[in-house]
Amino acid sequence: MSDAFPRGRTAIVGAATYGIGEMPGYEAIDLAAMASRLAIEDAGLKLSDVDAVFTGLPQDFNSGLTIAEYLGIQTKMTENNRTGGSAFLTHVAHAALALDAGACDVALIAYGSNQRTMSSGLVSAFGPSPVEAPYKPRLPVMAYGLAAARHMHVYGTTPEQLASVAVSARQWANLNPDAFRQGPLSIEDCLASRYVATPLRVSDCCLVTDGAAAIVMTRAGRAAHLRKAPVHVLGTAAAVTHREIAQMPDLTVTGAAQSGPRALAQARLTPADVDVVQLYDAFTINTILFLEDLGFCPKGEGGRFVASGAIAPGGSLPVNTNGGGLSCVHPGMYGLFTLVEATMQLRREAGERQQDRSEIALCHGNGGVLSSQVTTILGTANAL
Repeated sequence: MSDAFPRGRTAIVGAATYGIGEMPGYEAIDLAAMASRLAIEDAGLKLSDVDAVFTGLPQDFNSGLTIAEYLGIQTKMTENNRTGGSAFLTHVAHAALALDAGACDVALIAYGSNQRTMSSGLVSAFGPSPVEAPYKPRLPVMAYGLAAARHMHVYGTTPEQLASVAVSARQWANLNPDAFRQGPLSIEDCLASRYVATPLRVSDCCLVTDGAAAIVMTRAGRAAHLRKAPVHVLGTAAAVTHREIAQMPDLTVTGAAQSGPRALAQARLTPADVDVVQLYDAFTINTILFLEDLGFCPKGEGGRFVASGAIAPGGSLPVNTNGGGLSCVHPGMYGLFTLVEATMQLRREAGERQQDRSEIALCHGNGGVLSSQVTTILGTANAL
């Protein structure tokens, strides 16, 4: 499998966000289109250069067609694969394979949502479960609360350690002028916030914002001659373990334990080689679970690892350097924002939050209720 992936033969050449926070009057397609135009311009390309679109708007199951029409382009291929917030990292894998095979030349991956300001409220693609519905679960937070409670029971993880994830994210957000939620946040503040689904409190839950993100990919040969330094795709792997939380094989082990090693093998790297990490932190327990399952700390040690300050500014492992879904942006699905932030770090464009040593980035997407996990490894030309 590791030999089959076109390691380094494709690259991200454009990246952008748009409308982070509150954008009243904008539809999801408006936001996605604006981010797309900015990403294409960032790459030094034209709309007419794009011949493949990968997307998945929250209210539109034909959104690949919608974005192509909205932008006024005709494409060779479009993909609308939906695995929740992890889908956009899967799009990277499929775009890399298509580009390497010559099926397309310039791929656009885009997403936008007006979850915060839309009049009809939050959108979920999940249908009711005949097994779980009679118990009236408050999803998705209840599902993640179960995972957090189990991790606490098995490994002694504490509410203070969960709070450390939120505090670290806020510290990063305070370095990012685009982050929606800024200002001081302490462990005590987190522990004083109300419960949403025990043991998770408000501070353990991601934001609800508007916003959009987009990246542009092409083959490495063309990427070398475009406007910005290319960010090479070194590996991408996925794993699906269940759909409903009741069917998760082990509440303390996610599919990241499968996708992470496969992606790193494709990239010919180990966790020790990674300089910056961008994780889908829909809830604080996610960060702890993913750090363990991806190999950055032993299983059961995630709580102590984050509480040590390792993932905060100045720590040994920069994690979610934009503030993540907890403090920067979370418009329904966050996965694509991990790729944009990693690209900015590897291109040395992250401003006050820029990490001096940024050659290799690991991005990890989560979909459903810890159901779909996708890991993508990106690197600079030096990393090749």
